[in-house]
Amino acid sequence: MTYYMSEMRWPEFASHKDDIIILPVGSTEQHAQHLPLCTDAVIAEKFAYYLARQVHGVVMPTFTYGYKSKPLSGGGPLFPGTIDLNGETVIRLAHDVLMELIRDGFHKIVIMNAHFENEAFLVEAMDLVNRETNGAATIVETNWWDPMPEDVIGKVFDEVPFPGWALEHAAVTETSLMLYFAPELCHMEDMADIKNVEPLPYFRYPLYKTDVPACGGLASAKSSTAARGKLIVDSVIPELVKICNSEFA
Repeated sequence: MTYYMSEMRWPEFASHKDDIIILPVGSTEQHAQHLPLCTDAVIAEKFAYYLARQVHGVVMPTFTYGYKSKPLSGGGPLFPGTIDLNGETVIRLAHDVLMELIRDGFHKIVIMNAHFENEAFLVEAMDLVNRETNGAATIVETNWWDPMPEDVIGKVFDEVPFPGWALEHAAVTETSLMLYFAPELCHMEDMADIKNVEPLPYFRYPLYKTDVPACGGLASAKSSTAARGKLIVDSVIPELVKICNSEFA
């Protein structure tokens, strides 16, 4: 048995019309020098897979490109390897895929997002699809950080202070998740121990290289471990299951 749509033949996929279909959405973006460009995509797909196992769902092929990372939420276009999409592109991509699923008779859809900047454009696509189909499907967009129980943050950040989600880029949570999900892709020997960036209360273009530390990180990843990654996963998956049980009952 497989949970991945891409590994199924079409009749097998068609047999899941009453099951939850999960679309992982990530990005291709620099994550400092110790994590790979695929970090957001890997995290989105792994959370989707762990959720699928719990709800008898199906994991769709992952969106590996996302909306532009902002200067202080990933570095924007300042680093080679960050491949950004325009907002309209993200909306149309999500819109078209959702419409195809609904045309094929699927009516329970979860978008599992792992790149913060994607969210507004994914929700816009959901709204357009809902209007065009007169609510033919229930579509839920979520991520891995919002459902995380508050007490888990204290457990994950028991050695270093929590810098806030705006600076948690290639820092403790993402690094710990990657150490748990894909340790072979992590290069902890290249991790830079940096001071937290001071977030600005505004945006400014053009961007300057000095806007982001040269390593690409925004806060220290010190204290990251696979055990902390597992703690995050083990606490978030039950919350995602609750969301599915509530919305697709």
